[in-house]
Amino acid sequence: MLPSLAALPHALGTFSLTKHAVDRMAARSISRSAVEAALEFGRCTEIRAAEIFAIGRKEIARYRRDGIDLSAFEGTQVVAAATGAVVTVYRNRDFKSLRTPRRGRCRI
Repeated sequence: MLPSLAALPHALGTFSLTKHAVDRMAARSISRSAVEAALEFGRCTEIRAAEIFAIGRKEIARYRRDGIDLSAFEGTQVVAAATGAVVTVYRNRDFKSLRTPRRGRCRI
């Protein structure tokens, strides 16, 4: 594990990181700032009792107008359990799996 990720406090606001999430961040070279950006600015979809926060082209364009540059985080997706634990983190620019007929309510 990378020393910088080992030193991470396992809490991001109201969310906490599981060991698996920290390991995935290290293996996939996803920074803490990418996870924080996804939790704060990403679209949220509830699928199978989990909340998925994702940063795509629409979020990048929307926040660019406000002076926030999210382009480095495009495709970052964070899966959080209902308990507030970040379960895993990955990159995927295909958002078809996030489309649901009914959008769930996310905590944020």
